[in-house]
Amino acid sequence: MKINMENTIKVKDLMSISGKGGLFRFLAQARNGIVVESLSDNKRTVAPPTARVSALEDISIFGVSEDFLLSDVFFKIHEKEAGGKAPDPKSPNDKLKAYFKEVLPDYDEERVYVSDIKKVFTWYNLLHDLQLLEIVEKEAETPEEEKTEE
Repeated sequence: MKINMENTIKVKDLMSISGKGGLFRFLAQARNGIVVESLSDNKRTVAPPTARVSALEDISIFGVSEDFLLSDVFFKIHEKEAGGKAPDPKSPNDKLKAYFKEVLPDYDEERVYVSDIKKVFTWYNLLHDLQLLEIVEKEAETPEEEKTEE
């Protein structure tokens, strides 16, 4: 198989918990949930099994022809800003949408709401401030085009 290498931003072990602001790092599995650490204040807590936890590596942005992994969106923002911060999430909605369209021209404007865009920018800027935007190579397997000889 041929391996196609691309860059992406490392988001392994990072997660969002519904109802709690900010991002968290997974630390361990506990009997009564999972132990996480807040990235903003480094406080540890247990997220119960009933909490809606979303791993950043599993989140994607709706696209017209295909969906985009959040880590890839982060990388595109990182590239556009030359390693700098994304726009302020409190900017006017039309400005945020125009910027997002520049970064991700094929995103689905019907299914991606301004609140989603604001969350992407908020998370990106948090990771930027904490210097956690680590660029890694991503492996994508493609079908092998070799012919077998007998």
